[in-house]
Amino acid sequence: MTDTEVLRYTAFSGDPDGGNPAGVVLDASGLDDAAMLEIAAGLGYSETAFLTGPPDGLGGPEGRSFTARYFSPKAEVPFCGHATIATAVALAERIGPGELLLATPAGTVPVSVAAEDGRLRATLTSVEPHTEDVGADDLAEALAALDWPQSDLDPAFPPRIAYAGARHLVLGAATRARLADLAYDFARLEALMRRLDLTTVQLVHRAGPAEFHARDPFPVGGVVEDPATGAAAAAFGAYARELGLVPEEAELTIHQGTDMGRPGVLTVGLRAGDPRVRVGGTAVRIP
Repeated sequence: MTDTEVLRYTAFSGDPDGGNPAGVVLDASGLDDAAMLEIAAGLGYSETAFLTGPPDGLGGPEGRSFTARYFSPKAEVPFCGHATIATAVALAERIGPGELLLATPAGTVPVSVAAEDGRLRATLTSVEPHTEDVGADDLAEALAALDWPQSDLDPAFPPRIAYAGARHLVLGAATRARLADLAYDFARLEALMRRLDLTTVQLVHRAGPAEFHARDPFPVGGVVEDPATGAAAAAFGAYARELGLVPEEAELTIHQGTDMGRPGVLTVGLRAGDPRVRVGGTAVRIP
């Protein structure tokens, strides 16, 4: 393990002090699960991505297809958007921009990397998403853990569990001030999230027709808050389209990390006739 190269990138920002930091291991072929978890815990980032060779039959461009796994400091997670963006940019710096194909525990995820305005920008395409209702008792417990009264919810955003590779509870904040004031019961929310198999709670405030602010408590990953959450952005895009909050074809902008002092920007692309969601952003290596 001492020979393993562990890279550090931040995703959804061109500033090393912004966005969401991720660990990236481009060659994890010599690591077992315990070693991957140890590296992720040692870094302390919300997730670290580990690449190995592609499974048989994956297809994709020669030399640009991989198996990807993701570990938080506490456990493996099925999919991580920001670590995927970081990994794609790290790969592009070594093998050039273009198309990548990742076999993840959640399914196959294509990623495209292009140079734009002197920066590398990666866009992932999610697995097919879906949403489901959240029970009244579970919603009440989530609000109690967050210390949010029911009146702090935006009635235009019905609470739902949304999935686009990982499960997220989506709650709309009625005001930007409500979103900015986040102080929750870590253990209580973690217990609920484990019972519902949630990766984050996606707290969202609408700033305009296609512009949103978000925060994502992530106690199940061992961190209080995720600074920029690509998987949750994909899930939110599917949720917003399904509920008619945005057009079937749209490009959304999500600002996240601002209240943590790590601002990042995520773009969410929705295409008519394609249920999958595209999430894009820049990434940069952390010195």
